[in-house]
Amino acid sequence: MRYYKDYGLAIEGLVRYHKVDPLEYNRKVDDALPLEDIIKPNPQLRKLLEDIDRSKVRLWLFTNAYITHGKRVVRLLEVDDLFEGITYCDYGAERFICKPNREMYAKAMKEAGVSAMSDCYFVDDSHINAKAAQALGWTSVHLVEETELAPEHQGAKYQIRHLEELRDIFPQFFKSRNKDRSDAADGTD
Repeated sequence: MRYYKDYGLAIEGLVRYHKVDPLEYNRKVDDALPLEDIIKPNPQLRKLLEDIDRSKVRLWLFTNAYITHGKRVVRLLEVDDLFEGITYCDYGAERFICKPNREMYAKAMKEAGVSAMSDCYFVDDSHINAKAAQALGWTSVHLVEETELAPEHQGAKYQIRHLEELRDIFPQFFKSRNKDRSDAADGTD
């Protein structure tokens, strides 16, 4: 957990201090995990992502995982078809970079075809990753899991407990708003 908190990715510390081969680690750990038993389709997440207005926002997956693991997770969640592309940590590179390294954010922008930092909206469950994005000029959101303590110092512009809160933070990007959704649910307008 220390390496994850210090570097944004546990494998970074393992490679740095214990000479672990990252591709072998990925094969024996990430790709070997029985994720099918852990990760199930998430209809609520799918509905949230489908409600984003694609004329205003492009969805781009930005992960510190290796490509095989990142694609596997979104496939199991059944949201893989909603992302236009993926930027991942390339464990096969001689010097791999990952979030929160500023080079990784530049790589994501290049791969997504974005030139202005102010056009980047970023949601991450890692405090250091959200903080780094915010420092670069991205609009960042730190998703703090319910089981986690909120950080003493907020590093992102926004801090949320549930992804549905994105509708309230960025109503301009959604086809329907939380108020619209609650009115429809109770039959009022």
